[in-house]
Amino acid sequence: MPPARARIGTATCAAAVAVALSATPTGTAATAPTAAARGTAQASASGEGVRWGDCHGGPVPDGMRCAVLDVPLDHDHPAKGTTRVALAKIPATATGHRRLGSLVLNYGGPGAPGIASLAADPALFAKLNERYDLVAFDPRGVGLSDPVSCGGAQTADAGDAGDPAAQLAALRAEVRRCERHSGRVLPYIGTVHVAHDLDDIRRALGEEKLDYLGFSYGTRLGAVYAALYPKNTGRMVLDGVDTLTEPFTEQALASARGQQRALDNFLTWCAHQDHCVYGTNTRTAKEKAAALVARLDAHPLTGTGGTPFTGDDAVLAIGSALYAKASWPDLAEALARAEDHGDPAGLERLAAPPATAPSGTPSQVPADNATAALTAVNCADDPDRGDASADPVTIAREIGELSPRFREVSEIFGPRQLMTLLSCYGRPAGTDFIRRIDHPGAPRMLLVGTRGDPATPYEWTEETARRLGSAVVVDHKGDGHTGYPSSACVRGYVDGFLIDGRLPAATRACPAGE
Repeated sequence: MPPARARIGTATCAAAVAVALSATPTGTAATAPTAAARGTAQASASGEGVRWGDCHGGPVPDGMRCAVLDVPLDHDHPAKGTTRVALAKIPATATGHRRLGSLVLNYGGPGAPGIASLAADPALFAKLNERYDLVAFDPRGVGLSDPVSCGGAQTADAGDAGDPAAQLAALRAEVRRCERHSGRVLPYIGTVHVAHDLDDIRRALGEEKLDYLGFSYGTRLGAVYAALYPKNTGRMVLDGVDTLTEPFTEQALASARGQQRALDNFLTWCAHQDHCVYGTNTRTAKEKAAALVARLDAHPLTGTGGTPFTGDDAVLAIGSALYAKASWPDLAEALARAEDHGDPAGLERLAAPPATAPSGTPSQVPADNATAALTAVNCADDPDRGDASADPVTIAREIGELSPRFREVSEIFGPRQLMTLLSCYGRPAGTDFIRRIDHPGAPRMLLVGTRGDPATPYEWTEETARRLGSAVVVDHKGDGHTGYPSSACVRGYVDGFLIDGRLPAATRACPAGE
């Protein structure tokens, strides 16, 4: 798959997809409604408002309400019909004039369900919830919003550094499966479409301006919204800022570089702990970690149920643990168990994806929805494409020529990021709108970049700030993906802007640990 931006890096948010909610008002069916049912169970984007009802299918916070909104499948051609967008709201605790309206949240992805994420950890936004209704949504094609699917788990592993020609053939076959299993929504997946949906949500909520807090991929969505609807943009905060301009190859390189930087920070931390499995020399520690991955590629360990635990599995586990500094002790212990005892159980736990539904609750969401949506959105957003009809030998040569650049950036993450370049072969051409965003005239907004972020390198924060032309940056000197969940300093700036409109005149710094 393309380089993933993923969702915000807290344990609770990583587990959020375990909550499967039916975003249907009381008395309606939990399955996808018919056209007739939509007339009574759902609002439209015509400004008539959202009819909120109970949330069904999983535990929810007190007061949380759910709804669905019909939006045009193709905003340029509304006659093509509609698709549904699932919404959830936790009302503000303040009353009267102290209420500020709605704050729309996007947790990242692409492919992360906003409703389940809000249900899993509303306390993170408790201060904001005093004054704002917290509103989350599953973007089109995601979660409860007419989810896309490729008919099961992906057969082509994006991290497989094997035969590019064979992988390309598998990816093309997968595109055909996605088309069969995703119905009519798949051609209309992508951030530009979701940004139009976001303005429909704003109007349905009755808000004159969109106040918005987006994390990771959600920053791309926010930037696109601000470019499309600068006059409708209210107070906007983007945390863990995505790139708008880099070509696909450079994105993959930057992702590998950011992951390696985060791993280096972890290894430096580990070297100062008692009994770090890689010792106190950070240079040799990096070599030993790379050697573990190479060794597992050649000789996998035996994992749970007798399944092989490979180097790719180890890379996934390490990368997942780097998203939050709170996971570093678990990563150190897991690496020690693998190195000293040949036991991958700790790494397996770090790599394991969260369940899609709570025990005993049938999920409405296909098991592969997050992966299918991530790939579809990233490919739709990027105009770079290899020639889908190119000879496999030519493709293999191109990949081989790029390999030294990726290995120079990271022996661990580089080869896996390199193979993501194949993922959009055979898919429709992407939009160049995002690449062309340049000083759209939106109001001043706040961008947060974290120096040790493994998913969205700090350089992307600076780049996007330049492209928007109206952004103030908070430079978070810490580690992990995004700053708001882990830094009281970052939360102070974000809450101050969203609640009181206080925005620094220039870049401000938040020290690590504060």
